[in-house]
Amino acid sequence: MAYDYEYFKREVRALTSIDLSAYKEKQMKRRIDTLITKNKIVGYDQYVQALRTNQALFEEFVNYITINVSEFYRNPDQWQILDQTILPELIGKFGKNLKVWSAACSTGDEPYSLVMALSRHIPLNQIRILATDLDKQVIAKAKTGLYTEKSIASVPEDFKKKYFTKVGPSYKIADEIKARVEFKEHNLLKDAYPADCHLIVCRNVLIYFTEEAKDEVFRKFNRTLARGGVLFIGSTEQIINYKDVGFERKNSFYYQKP
Repeated sequence: MAYDYEYFKREVRALTSIDLSAYKEKQMKRRIDTLITKNKIVGYDQYVQALRTNQALFEEFVNYITINVSEFYRNPDQWQILDQTILPELIGKFGKNLKVWSAACSTGDEPYSLVMALSRHIPLNQIRILATDLDKQVIAKAKTGLYTEKSIASVPEDFKKKYFTKVGPSYKIADEIKARVEFKEHNLLKDAYPADCHLIVCRNVLIYFTEEAKDEVFRKFNRTLARGGVLFIGSTEQIINYKDVGFERKNSFYYQKP
């Protein structure tokens, strides 16, 4: 039997439910080959055996392939549009009990940014964010709520002072912000989506997906949104065929379900 990358993809799907076929192959294969070399393992077959028997290696693998690069208020100009235009429109349309989903939330920077952004418009105790990610390790890190100075660099100064405490070289986010977020494991490619969301935030994740997988996720996001709901995507991800997948374009990063 040839223990090639196709074999490896099948085994990984059986082990983790992660479908590597949905990711751009050249990028993903390069990442995995680097990890195999780093662990001094020879070939995909040996690596699969190691993933089955070694929990630390298994967790390292899942953490490594579910690409986690995040920071608070990433691309601040886009968050300014959220604050000044999108949130007031959504509150005007749906009221203050907004259903907000931070999909592929990574280490929590994004859902916690959403809580702070919403707190300018809604009392903190009325804010509820659902935050999901494929990787339970990053969810655990998000729940801990410790961040580097670089990660919080773009947080507005008043929020930095109000909601972050310096702990050694790190910054800990306030419990009152953490309490507004519910974290869950979720696979965008196979799990059921929540219903009737008013705002979905999914940024800088789908760039790693194939065009087919991306298209499928955008269609699912559209079905998940309430009419008039908004999808907020990353600066590297424009939806070229937004009309085909059911959206109206508000600007390069915001798409509305009519």
